[in-house]
Amino acid sequence: MWALPAAARAYIACAVLAAAVCALPAVRAGAAVPWGPVLLLAGVCVVCERLPRCPLTLPVLLAGAFLLPPGAAGLVAVPGALAGRVAQRPAWLRRLWHAAQSSLAANAASYVYGRGAPRVVTAPDFPHALVPALVAALVLALVVTALDGGVLVTAEGRSPRTAWRGPLPAALVPPLAHGPTGLMTAVLWHSPYGPPAALLVLLPMAVSSWVQGRCRRERAAHQATVRALVQAVDLKDRYTRGHSERVGRASVLIARELGISGDRLEALRFAGTLHDVGKLGVPTRLLRKDGPLTPEERRVIELHPEYGHEMVRGIGFLDEARAAILHHHERLDGTGYPYGLKGCQIPEFARVVSVADAFDAMTSTRSYSRARPVPVALDELHRCSGTHFDPAMVAALARALDRHGWHPAFAPDPQEPAVPVSRNVPLDHCSAPGAPAGTDARPGGRA
Repeated sequence: MWALPAAARAYIACAVLAAAVCALPAVRAGAAVPWGPVLLLAGVCVVCERLPRCPLTLPVLLAGAFLLPPGAAGLVAVPGALAGRVAQRPAWLRRLWHAAQSSLAANAASYVYGRGAPRVVTAPDFPHALVPALVAALVLALVVTALDGGVLVTAEGRSPRTAWRGPLPAALVPPLAHGPTGLMTAVLWHSPYGPPAALLVLLPMAVSSWVQGRCRRERAAHQATVRALVQAVDLKDRYTRGHSERVGRASVLIARELGISGDRLEALRFAGTLHDVGKLGVPTRLLRKDGPLTPEERRVIELHPEYGHEMVRGIGFLDEARAAILHHHERLDGTGYPYGLKGCQIPEFARVVSVADAFDAMTSTRSYSRARPVPVALDELHRCSGTHFDPAMVAALARALDRHGWHPAFAPDPQEPAVPVSRNVPLDHCSAPGAPAGTDARPGGRA
């Protein structure tokens, strides 16, 4: 504790002292306090704090705030906080601070709730007690956030604005979800079914939170997998560094205009981000070659969609994205590769990624070519619609840029606005034969 700044030590000591003062009336009241509920709820808090990622501490504290008077409600939080898991040292100081913080927050919530609703709530009283319960839950969250902000200010020297304003919005969401659960626990506590039925209410929330947590961790693992693959491509092909993320972003813009949402939208983001993962199978010397490619070298590079498809074949969550990785260089007129598909034979995701890929290639500065302004790139895509690109996808991109704009990797001119798309500047030609619109025959252009 003595390694902390003096202001932080004084702040924590004041919080502990305030929590002790709030608990003193309950200790002095002795038998007048319902110690049975206090001990039972405190025991549940201990179990919740010891279990990894257990989401039930907050609803248990709220149930205590609704069932018990101030002081006693604060005592419910203390054993669990003192026995909880702590990842960083000094553990004893963090536990002591957590106990004081939780106790003060529970006391404040109990006081606020008691001003608007009775301690014994029956089922008919539930609707009338709901508003005081939600207000009390918000008070609990505000007290916790305010106390946390004080620690950040005194211990880490943060400004009050960053210490309190940043965490506040996110801190107000859980109480709105857990407040009704805590109130239902309090209602059942005084019902004929008693405390066992009241605590059973917490089981569905525990299962639901566990499932949601698992989904979040799985999603994070998916994103980490994609990032690792993209970083490997970027390290190998310096000409297209950052290109993959931008293609994923442009693909999402197009998809939203087409009404794609939910899991398919996420799959399309992965498709755009991983469309060039097959470059990992292409010799680095070809990807970094400065001069024109020979026909044989071009054929080697044109294998990268098939390499990419094989690389991600076993990654189940990519699903529909695999088709886009394989076919994003196909063209509507059948002159693309690797299979020369035509029209609607080309999967929808591949038609989206093809437009996003060419658009970013044109609007990004490469070592051998300057970025084109957004309106010029759009004009090129429109000119190639129906032959190289699906007109519906090009129109969707144009609408999305009108609405959201675009910020290329490197602007072609510092005076050029980032998102003007109303001008229509014609080009002399669509693209070089055998290369996507807006690219040339060099490996960096084969984005």
